[in-house]
Amino acid sequence: MSTTQLEKLTSAKLLEEKIRTRQAKVGIVGLGYVGLPLAVEFAKAGFEVTGIDLSDSKVGRINTGNSYVGDVANATLSPLVKSGKLKATSDFSAVRDLDTINICVPTPLRKTKDPDMSFIVSACGEIAKVFHEGMLVILESTTYPGTTDELVLPMLEQSGLKAGQDFFLCFSPERVDPGNPKYNTSNIPKVVGGVTPACSEMGRLFYSQALLNVIAVSSTQVAEMVKLLENTFRMINIGLVNEIAIMCGRMGINVWEVIDAAATKPFGFMPFYPGPGLGGHCIPIDPFYLSWKTKQAGIEARFIELAGYINGQMPHFVVDKIQNALNDHAKPVKGSHIHVLGVAYKKNIEDVRESPALDIMLLLKRRGALLTYSDPHVPQLDLEEERLQSQEVGLVESADCTVVITDHTAFDYQEIAQKAKLIVDTRNALKGIDSPKIVRL
Repeated sequence: MSTTQLEKLTSAKLLEEKIRTRQAKVGIVGLGYVGLPLAVEFAKAGFEVTGIDLSDSKVGRINTGNSYVGDVANATLSPLVKSGKLKATSDFSAVRDLDTINICVPTPLRKTKDPDMSFIVSACGEIAKVFHEGMLVILESTTYPGTTDELVLPMLEQSGLKAGQDFFLCFSPERVDPGNPKYNTSNIPKVVGGVTPACSEMGRLFYSQALLNVIAVSSTQVAEMVKLLENTFRMINIGLVNEIAIMCGRMGINVWEVIDAAATKPFGFMPFYPGPGLGGHCIPIDPFYLSWKTKQAGIEARFIELAGYINGQMPHFVVDKIQNALNDHAKPVKGSHIHVLGVAYKKNIEDVRESPALDIMLLLKRRGALLTYSDPHVPQLDLEEERLQSQEVGLVESADCTVVITDHTAFDYQEIAQKAKLIVDTRNALKGIDSPKIVRL
């Protein structure tokens, strides 16, 4: 369709035609673990994509085809940048030339466990300055039900434009699982809900151009609640199995064997596994958005609060386990060399956000332990005011105790079992290796 023909269409029909013909100019605000992979997928689909981020370092690296996100290879990013399909900027005035914009900014919790909406408010404030008719805006940042309608919509409608007619507004929960070799941005089903049916349909049409499976729901609140249900489900079940692990530990029962046996049941059971604590930017945080919101409605989210407490106690449980293991070898924690294997929040990635390793190491440090660590994905780590460097795994041979916190596949567990003097395994990484010097969670 020619430019003249496009100009004769209504705002809705014009945007729809641009999306279908991939002439729409796509914007992504926030170029982190969610935003950058999403930008890459739309650039690969043939759209011209502009990424917006306040970090000059990120902008510079993207514009030279240098990825800082593990799931985006330089070999994928660089050709898209060179072809002009993907570029980055820190200037929000770029929104003036865009047709669609996805907001993928952080939504952390404050220390009081209530949502910090400042990043969303700031991004929407900048967008509103140059907002124009015929745009599709999609919030992807995880948040409480009602955020899109109650917070974002009024900021955009201050322009005098009407959602569902003059512009389109949706919420779509991000479902990124960093380091997952099977599921990525392109093939994880994408849920999207709009403030009106027309908005939902525009969001569905947009995502279906680049992603394999798109599920439209009836409202933004449903889409917002989907993400919270998914991660609350995981958080509560992990809390349950962590409590079972504590019980089994007190009774001298191997919790890992219990779970493996229970998992043989072909119905009515889904295996979850205990660990040293929750980490990452989703599971430890997202359920408390729901807890906070339900308190506004006079409802107490008891399961969430209890599971949060149990999961929060796991680093202390692990440290007690380490202390008891050292005591059995006639050594105190104070002055002992403890070597940690893996400090990322999950295996095979470099992300240390909310990692239980940080809590465990701080607790050990405060008890006087001498700490070192190995992590092939995290070359250095700041622990309070001390900067630690990742060491060779061979250091386990001289350590008084080795603690497996993150079970990276790069570690040779057979060799570690042979060389280490004492091992506390919080991930069952040494499954199948029997030795009196291995203490399991």
